[in-house]
Amino acid sequence: MHPFAKLTIGLLVATLFVGETDGQETTEDLLQQAAQAAQRGASQQAITLLSDVIAKDPKHADAWYLRGREHFKIGKVKESVADFDKLVELRPDLASRQWERGISCYYAGEYEKGARQFELYQTYHDQDVENSAWRYLCVARSEDIDKARQTLLLIENDRRVPMMEIYALFQGKLTPEDVLKTAEGGDPIKEQLNIRLFYAHLYIGLWHDAAGKAELAKKHILEAEKHRIGHYMWDVAHVHAERLRAAEEKK
Repeated sequence: MHPFAKLTIGLLVATLFVGETDGQETTEDLLQQAAQAAQRGASQQAITLLSDVIAKDPKHADAWYLRGREHFKIGKVKESVADFDKLVELRPDLASRQWERGISCYYAGEYEKGARQFELYQTYHDQDVENSAWRYLCVARSEDIDKARQTLLLIENDRRVPMMEIYALFQGKLTPEDVLKTAEGGDPIKEQLNIRLFYAHLYIGLWHDAAGKAELAKKHILEAEKHRIGHYMWDVAHVHAERLRAAEEKK
C-alpha cells in the first residue's frame, strides 16, 4: 500500500494530550515508548503501553490506530478490527485512509465490511493496485471469483514494478510466471529485487488462495515471507504464514 503505511506519531491528530497527573508519565511519553517498542518488533509491549494511553485518554485516536496495527501483527485480528473501528468512530474524516482496517476485516472473515473499506479507500487513493486486489479478495470470499473479477476497482497507473502485472493477473490476463518475469527483469539492484519479489509472491499467493489452490497459495506466501521488507505489508505476509503454519500443526 502507498500512503499512511508508515504513520509516525502525531500525523493522525494535530496535537497529543500532554497533561501530567501526579508525576505519572504523560500520554505522549507512553505513546513514544509504544512507537519505539513497535519499531523493535515488541508488539505486546507496545499494546500494553497503548492500552495505558487509552485508559488515560479514551479519545486518543493515535493510540487506537497504532494498537490496531500491533494487534494485527500478533495475529489478534478481531481485536485489530475493533481498534480500527474505534479510530473511525473518533475520526470519521480519516475513514477513507484505513486500508489496514480493510486487511484486518479480511482476516477476521468480515469480507463485506472489508470490501466497503477498500471501496472507500479508492476515493482517497485511486491508483493503488493493492487496494483493488484486496477488494477482489473480499468479494471472492463473500460472493465468488467471477464477481470479484468483474468488479475489480479500476487502476491505470501504479508505477511500482510489478504492480500492473499483478493487476493483470487478477484480471485474468496474465499468469504468475508473467508477474515473476517482470519482477526479475531490468537488472534491479538487490534491495529493489527483494521488494519486487516480496510483492509478486504475496499477491500470487493471495490470488491462488482466493481460487482455492491451497498448496500453491502456501508456497508463494511462505516465499514472500522470506523477502523481508520494512513495511507493514511484510507483517501481513507473516501473519498469513503464521496462520498457515498453525493450520498445518492442527493436522
